[in-house]
Amino acid sequence: MVTKELLETPCILIDEQVMQSNIGRMADIAARNGVQLRPHIKTHKVPEFALRQLAEGASGITAAKVGEAEMMAAHGIDDIFIAYPIVSPSKIKRIIALAEKIRMIVGVESIEGARNLSQEAARAGITLSVRLEIDTGLARTGVRPDEAVELAKRIAELPGLDLSGIFTFKGAVFEGAGTLDLEAAGQEEGRIMVETAERLRAAGIAIRDVSVGSTPTAPYAAAVEGITEVRPGTYIFYDRMLAVMGACSREDWAAKVLVTVVSVPAEDRLVVDGGSKTFATDVQPGQPPLHLKGFGEIVGHPDAVFEKMNEEHGMIRTQGPHGLHVGDILEIVPNHICSTVNLHNEVFASKDGSIRAIPVLARGKLA
Repeated sequence: MVTKELLETPCILIDEQVMQSNIGRMADIAARNGVQLRPHIKTHKVPEFALRQLAEGASGITAAKVGEAEMMAAHGIDDIFIAYPIVSPSKIKRIIALAEKIRMIVGVESIEGARNLSQEAARAGITLSVRLEIDTGLARTGVRPDEAVELAKRIAELPGLDLSGIFTFKGAVFEGAGTLDLEAAGQEEGRIMVETAERLRAAGIAIRDVSVGSTPTAPYAAAVEGITEVRPGTYIFYDRMLAVMGACSREDWAAKVLVTVVSVPAEDRLVVDGGSKTFATDVQPGQPPLHLKGFGEIVGHPDAVFEKMNEEHGMIRTQGPHGLHVGDILEIVPNHICSTVNLHNEVFASKDGSIRAIPVLARGKLA
């Protein structure tokens, strides 16, 4: 039997009981608010975990890449939304192939992308469900709410497409800026989307799905009347960023990175065997509104700061003597678990004292 002490570091260890509790709690939130739950699998990228989410009541899953959708479909998942603008002909052909076997929904946010989807769908003789992406304040992809009606009318006229709904991703943003007021962010997200859906319906476009919600905002956006679906992802594991936001407690952390101390150059400094090949660096320390210290929280060592890294080395500094030795194992909760998981070929799941390796089958799907 594999035990924690026998795991080779660096690696990700998942507490299955905590993970299952997280899955059930978000399912309950969706059910209480009468909305569908369509979790984003970008966090775990593991078909087994997606199937658990479906077993707890999720209506389908969300993906960002065609490759992720293909991997999930190959493992029996038959209702997938790609919440990303797919515009290149080769990727659209792959989506059409999936849509001929399972229920596929695809995000659109431009007339050019919609035309490309329309041409391939019409050529294949199918009707492809699409959702129009709305920019509700993140300033990423998506059409502005005041431009949605004009674009939606043009998309609705295209053959081979069924404009079934609208969707957004806003995260912890309120009035265009990052915030720790998750309730205000979620309510704003829901309100903007419901108002946009109403304008589209008034223009004669039959919008059925109004899809919102990252992990921090989903509980609040789900409560806005008129919202039909939430798409949180990180909630299955949670991470340090979400704990600092107030979206979870430390007891909700289901995934931790195990590292080994490989060097102790000073009594207030140590080096571990996890660097940028192990931990994501997309959520940087010191940025508002979170002002995180370091790249992760070292469990059991509150004064330690994971202050820098290169590929193979993680450098940690403490306020005083740390008392750690070469060979000691540390647990670190990264700032962002989603992109950290994407760096690992497998994760290790722990339950009732036993540990098993699970391949991250949908990792690294760039297309």
